[in-house]
Amino acid sequence: MSPSQHAARPPGPNHRPSSARQNTVNTPLTPKSARPVVENDEYAAFTRRILRSYARRVATGDIEALTRMTALADDVETAIRNAVIGLREHGYSWADIGTRLGVTRQAAQQRWGGRS
Repeated sequence: MSPSQHAARPPGPNHRPSSARQNTVNTPLTPKSARPVVENDEYAAFTRRILRSYARRVATGDIEALTRMTALADDVETAIRNAVIGLREHGYSWADIGTRLGVTRQAAQQRWGGRS
């Protein structure tokens, strides 16, 4: 039977419209739907612009700001740790996090999971 003949066949006696079928999806085993992202791309771009501008300012002779700039690296690491902890609390796996960061789940857990 060709596909065109199959499509033209009337429904069988056990056929029910999809709206009448019972939902058999096992919800705990079904992946969560994507969560909405709220301005994160724009916010990250803005933050990068600020850091580049600060680096240019330091590079033009503000040597005292160099110490403050290196302290920002610690602040960024703390922010990343807090973000990872928040993502884990919202149900994201280490594999999800590692994939987004370009590392294995084990590497992500070793770096950010020890103190969470």
